[in-house]
Amino acid sequence: MDAKQKQRPVVEEDKVAAEEDRSSDSGGEYTSEDEGTEDYRRGGYHAVRIGDAFKNGRYVVQSKLGWGHFSTVWLGWDTQKSRYVALKVQKSAQHYTESAMDEITILQQVAEGDPEDQKCVVKLLDHFKHSGPNGQHVCMVFEYLGDNLLTLIKYSDYRGLPIHRVKEICINILQGLDYLHRQLSIIHTDLKPENILLLSVIDPSKDPIKSKTPLILPNSRDKSSIESAVSRLNANMGRETSAAKRAILEREGIKMGSRSTRQNLLASADLRCKLVDFGNACWTHKQFTTDIQTRQYRCPEVVLGSKYSTSADLWSFACICFELATGDVLFDPLNGDSDVHFQDHLALMMELLGMMPRKIALGGRYSRDFFNKFGDLRHIRRLRFWPLNKVLVEKYKFSERDASELTEFLVPILDFVPEKRPTAAQCLLHPWINRIPCSLEPNQAQETQNSQKKRDKDEKEAMEIGMRNIAINADTNTANSSKGLKAITPLSK
Repeated sequence: MDAKQKQRPVVEEDKVAAEEDRSSDSGGEYTSEDEGTEDYRRGGYHAVRIGDAFKNGRYVVQSKLGWGHFSTVWLGWDTQKSRYVALKVQKSAQHYTESAMDEITILQQVAEGDPEDQKCVVKLLDHFKHSGPNGQHVCMVFEYLGDNLLTLIKYSDYRGLPIHRVKEICINILQGLDYLHRQLSIIHTDLKPENILLLSVIDPSKDPIKSKTPLILPNSRDKSSIESAVSRLNANMGRETSAAKRAILEREGIKMGSRSTRQNLLASADLRCKLVDFGNACWTHKQFTTDIQTRQYRCPEVVLGSKYSTSADLWSFACICFELATGDVLFDPLNGDSDVHFQDHLALMMELLGMMPRKIALGGRYSRDFFNKFGDLRHIRRLRFWPLNKVLVEKYKFSERDASELTEFLVPILDFVPEKRPTAAQCLLHPWINRIPCSLEPNQAQETQNSQKKRDKDEKEAMEIGMRNIAINADTNTANSSKGLKAITPLSK
């Protein structure tokens, strides 16, 4: 589908049905079915093989990392700088090429504004065009990163991560969003666990550097070792593909013998992460399509066909935060006919958050398909309200305190009114994120407080200069925080 084509947000393979598009731009575990052979044709994918060289021999393909509807992604070796990279090879049809060039423009802007690499966003290292039998393909070279957050969630056996580890990840995500939104006016539009990558792999044995896997180089004279390495890689990919076919959107059973190993790996894992995959990103002032976001992370204004802005990313962020803490998707609507699909999604939102304000419910291009004139769903009459704090306690066995604190953080972000959601900068100042741990020594606590005071001052000055139309003044923020908490109070009695 043309990335610039404006249309109603339909299931549209739901970003290749979400079940299939479990891939990323710059690394991570290859967990999906393969992309099949149908799109290996004129205008489609380029047939990449292990050992292939790109850009006059500079980048040599080592293994497959993943795939998406627009591209395939490969682990490559940069022979010029002696480092691993992630090589993304776009389909060759014109609209895919145009989409790739838009992505490159955004990525270049992202890189130029972050010369010290502190903004938690992936780095584009190079880009070029490669000619093949199926046409000319735009190729992008990224820093090689580690596992995506979906893999992290699987390592937890879908039981959620410890809260302090969830906070570590959320800080990085919010720092990346704050940079994109406030400094660049960029909306990611497809934030989900697969599009957030750790800086390293969870299991060191799978690290291409630490595992000492022999490099595949085109000028190697040891043909037998190359063939052996290629055979081993292909066999591993085959096993991964077969396993993925049995496990798409199912909760895979984790072997009892490996659970303790996984827990130990999780406990010691470096959870610093970066936002990746800007193939659907846009600017606040220049948007390419109304069809954004993967199904489970899609905000209500997009479902209803209303205008969206940076706050759409914050809704997705809240869904990811919940998923990291519990292991479950927050909103997982039914598949099937699009009207049923969207109404079920809206019903799930209201069962958790309360009734949608009538002005919001009826304010979208497609609102009349789902709501009657009173703001009630047309085909789903009975809603079973279960507010977030009770869900966390009753279903996920959170303590009352942990449930209350997480609810206070998430519910304002999940406001049905997009303008009332806190910004990423404001989320970083929330007590749930920003509270000083009791375990800190007095001098560490003082340093943290001083650092926070400086950050508060910097944030205030920057927000006054750069917030423009996405700014939320202090009065609105205060009203938003209290309203977000009140929204669940009647439901929790």
